[in-house]
Amino acid sequence: MTGTPCEPELEARREGRTYLLRAFVSFAGGYWRGPTARAAAALSLGLIVFLTFKLLVDVGMNRWNRWFFDALERHDTGGAALAAFAFPVLVFFVAAVGVGILRCRETLQVRWREWCTEKLLDRWLSGRRFYRMRVTRSGMENPEYRISDDVRMATEPLTDFAIGLFTAVLTASTFVVILWTVGGGLNVSLGGHDIHVPAFMVIGALVYGLVVSAFMPLVGAQLSSSVAARNEAEARFRAEMIAMRENAEAIVLTQGEGHARRQLTRTYAALTKTWLRVVGQHARITWLTNGNAAMVPVFPLVLAAPKYLAGDLSLGEVMQLASAFVQVQIAIGWLVDNYSRVAEWVASARRIVELNQALDEADSAAQNGVPIIARAPAEGREVELEGLRLLRPSGEIVIARAHARFAPGDRIIVSGAAGVGKSSLLRAIAGLWLWGEGEIRVPADQQICYVAANPFLQPGRLSDVICFPHGLEAHSTAACLRALEICGADHLADRLDENDHWDHVLSASEKQRVALARILVTRPDIVILEDAFSCLSAVEQIALFDCLARVLPSSILITTGGAAGLADLHSRRFVLERDGASEIRLTERGADLNQTARGSQPVMRVLK
Repeated sequence: MTGTPCEPELEARREGRTYLLRAFVSFAGGYWRGPTARAAAALSLGLIVFLTFKLLVDVGMNRWNRWFFDALERHDTGGAALAAFAFPVLVFFVAAVGVGILRCRETLQVRWREWCTEKLLDRWLSGRRFYRMRVTRSGMENPEYRISDDVRMATEPLTDFAIGLFTAVLTASTFVVILWTVGGGLNVSLGGHDIHVPAFMVIGALVYGLVVSAFMPLVGAQLSSSVAARNEAEARFRAEMIAMRENAEAIVLTQGEGHARRQLTRTYAALTKTWLRVVGQHARITWLTNGNAAMVPVFPLVLAAPKYLAGDLSLGEVMQLASAFVQVQIAIGWLVDNYSRVAEWVASARRIVELNQALDEADSAAQNGVPIIARAPAEGREVELEGLRLLRPSGEIVIARAHARFAPGDRIIVSGAAGVGKSSLLRAIAGLWLWGEGEIRVPADQQICYVAANPFLQPGRLSDVICFPHGLEAHSTAACLRALEICGADHLADRLDENDHWDHVLSASEKQRVALARILVTRPDIVILEDAFSCLSAVEQIALFDCLARVLPSSILITTGGAAGLADLHSRRFVLERDGASEIRLTERGADLNQTARGSQPVMRVLK
């Protein structure tokens, strides 16, 4: 039959849902273990207590219905007045229990989301996984959306589901007893035979609820996949808008506003399609939920009408049965009423599980069969490249062989034609290039500072940017001012305490000067300068490098690019070039340091 899933496909879906639930509970259930277990247990117990009290209050309201309507039927003025006076007391308890449930529920949701978010952030940011996932193109799009939005959409509803399920079980078991004891049996004449139907209200409630619940998974089968596609489209649209804002200047300078707008329009059109699919699924479900909402209050009255007309039930008992029937339907119909939210939870939980899997894969020893460079702490103070061979994620060779040993105080320049892999080699030393063979050994306690042609300057106070990653408390304002002066950026001295998005407000040369000032302040052990002077004049390049060499006498400085005279200030020179076999190898060409060049250039004042 067309459109009907075959048995293997249905089995695969069931196994997928089971695995999803296990994987999500394994991760998110950690909130109820470890240091947060006591707080989680206290909030959970509080919820159980208040939910139990809510059931007692609901039973009290059910009994009040019978009391009040029986008094009206008997024209008992005193009884009706007493019931009316008792009603505000019940209302008070209803409100008080509701407040207790809300406080426990929402506090649990906030704390649980906080725990899950912290765990995912820790896994994503530690071990440079966020970088690895980006450069390996693992297919994990927009992990930040999963951490910020999907965690919320996966934890908040699940708390409500647990409350709903717990309440449903208690409510069903309690009000079924009321239907059984108050409704009793029903005698029906059929074909001249008298048939006694015991607990007919219970049977009617169960059959009605189960039939409606059975239809819901059939009606909304595609909702969870549609919601997952919508969430991914939302994340993609948001990411493109953020990228447009961050690259606003480049877009304007190239007059690319029209293209950017068309791209956003296409992305939003795709988002609209996914939303409309969700709308269609919601419409199908609404047929069932709205029809059920209209039927539930009337159906028990129809069932109880024969006994009421025969005088076997009072009006109060009919109203009590109708109230109990509705409560049982609320319990049985929990899936019907919450199917849309369950589908949304499944979509978000799946995205969280996929993110966790991607984080696990980021730590794997190989990516798509391509080996990962081994990194180990060096025994001494030297940086060692042993049998290094750099590969692309596709397995293509970038650098066939690289052997080198850099000692403290070395000033190394790496040269070569464009595209031979200079950036790849520097990134491998810094731990950013993952693929290859051989080993890189770096002293474990040494700080590496990598400055590219377009350095990253995080938003915040300029003083914190200069002191990154330690912060101003680890250094001093005087050191920041001195470093800015040396780097020719003293016009920024008055803005040290100013908060701004420096990556966008500063010019390219100003960003390079601030990044070099950061080196003078933080004094890392290994400094990698990839075209870090490209926006400065030749005189400034030579003077600034000379200053770095003097301020950091024991640091290893590794440079690519720069003015012609810059190479003369380095003690060692390495060249990446092709050999006869067209393979790129790293070769040391000997010391090119020209001592006279240093004295002939105007050197800026050295940071004390």
